[in-house]
Amino acid sequence: MSKKLKQLLKFIGQVLIITLLTVVTQIGGVPYLLAVTLVQKNAKKKRLKRLALFSLLYILATFLVVPLIAPTFGRERIRETDMVEAKSFFYKLANRNYVRPELNNAITDIAENLAARHSGIKLVYLDANFPFFDKFPLLPHLSHNDGRKIDISLMYEDQNGQLTNEKRSVSGYGVYEAPGPGEYDQVTVCTNRGNWHYDFPKYLTFGTINRELAFSKKGTADLIRFILKEPSVGKLFIEPHLKNRLGLTNKKVRYHGCQAVRHDDHIHFQLK
Repeated sequence: MSKKLKQLLKFIGQVLIITLLTVVTQIGGVPYLLAVTLVQKNAKKKRLKRLALFSLLYILATFLVVPLIAPTFGRERIRETDMVEAKSFFYKLANRNYVRPELNNAITDIAENLAARHSGIKLVYLDANFPFFDKFPLLPHLSHNDGRKIDISLMYEDQNGQLTNEKRSVSGYGVYEAPGPGEYDQVTVCTNRGNWHYDFPKYLTFGTINRELAFSKKGTADLIRFILKEPSVGKLFIEPHLKNRLGLTNKKVRYHGCQAVRHDDHIHFQLK
């Protein structure tokens, strides 16, 4: 392999890393580029030093710098309390936990109402939004790009029928409460139309856990009703068979369409 070809491949590799870090975390490409620039090419243990410097710069940026700048863009970190928590540390590490202040207030109110109804039960959130710039895509979502949207987990019961904060996948996505006998099967409708991506979140579980848990109809219905009571909430997306199963009639409950992904593994809601 020629020297020029090696250099080209290295350059392409660096571009791919920067792109991937930016797509996943929004800010990751910047500290990586700084680390590559600051650690000289002929340095001993170059890769290890670059990794260490990148990790340090990224952590400092994520937990110290970004929270200070985000309000300039009208966003803030989700306030975590005894009643609100991320399903995975990944959502915080990847800067996917930013919302507009009015959504933050709604999240707090919903969590307080849920905890008052079900002692010890928390609102567990998944992907929200990145800290900067409207229309910057938070993949694989189509609309989480303006600080106004958030995904939260369904509610589950343990083997004794008690509500629990545990979920059925590591990420909170991808383990479905599928249509039962006699229920409308929107999933099959969409996939038969060629919308193969509709079922894609099953590849995003990062591990299936707590298989003994069962979907809680009452717990999830209570959670959704608290969401719908919030004046600032404009829409809530959930799969049609769950809407019918839970007896939801509020006009804020909408169907998201086959162009999105199925919503029987999580709940999406957003501001007006």
